[in-house]
Amino acid sequence: MTRWTALLLAGSRPGGDPFAAANGVAAKALIPVAGEAIIVRPVRALLGNARIGHVRVLAQDGGMLKPVLPNDARLSIEASGVTIATTIEAVIADPATRWPILVTTADHALLTGAMIDDFCARAEGADLAIGLVERGALMARLPHTSRTWIGFRGGAYSGANLFALGSPKAASAVRLWREVEQDRKKGWKVLAMLGVPGVMGLARLWSLDKVVRAIGLRLGLSIRAIELRDPLAAVDVDKQADLDLVERILAGAA
Repeated sequence: MTRWTALLLAGSRPGGDPFAAANGVAAKALIPVAGEAIIVRPVRALLGNARIGHVRVLAQDGGMLKPVLPNDARLSIEASGVTIATTIEAVIADPATRWPILVTTADHALLTGAMIDDFCARAEGADLAIGLVERGALMARLPHTSRTWIGFRGGAYSGANLFALGSPKAASAVRLWREVEQDRKKGWKVLAMLGVPGVMGLARLWSLDKVVRAIGLRLGLSIRAIELRDPLAAVDVDKQADLDLVERILAGAA
């Protein structure tokens, strides 16, 4: 079995995070969920999965997070960059980095070992893989939830905060991500920057796989879009409504 390095992104917004402050903590990763800091849940899922050899927690102030994290030789707390893209670029450029890399986030409160297995097994061998959830699957499970969707022929998809970097070649995608990072919620603009021709008119007529192939050709990469079997993989905690939803799910009330 391939052993993966997991990057857990736990950075904070410059100038403080109002969401964290409203929940009485200094950083989003420390917001309590079901009686423990939110970051503890994805860390536990990663450390408990046999595919993961090392978990690297990346944050601007790792000292704040250390008291809530387990004392485990497979876990390290490291300084992050100013943005997600610059943080990952530094990891890719480091010759000591062990491949492949699984990237996820501290607010992925519902991450499970089964999700990790599902994603990593199908991402193995690709230069870049992106975890997604199809709208129908999530709506069947959580009919009243609100997510950001990008539509294609055959379905609309939301991100699952799971990315695989299979080789240093993925740096070209991360560089492009840095250029559009401020617009990461504006899916069509991201696709346009990736060079998908006639994106506004054609992407909805193309299947997800066709768009991914076009992007791969544009970047010279082997890219896979992986539709996660568990639709709860699309649920992260960006706002109070998300936090309330996750609490209900964990309590068996949603």
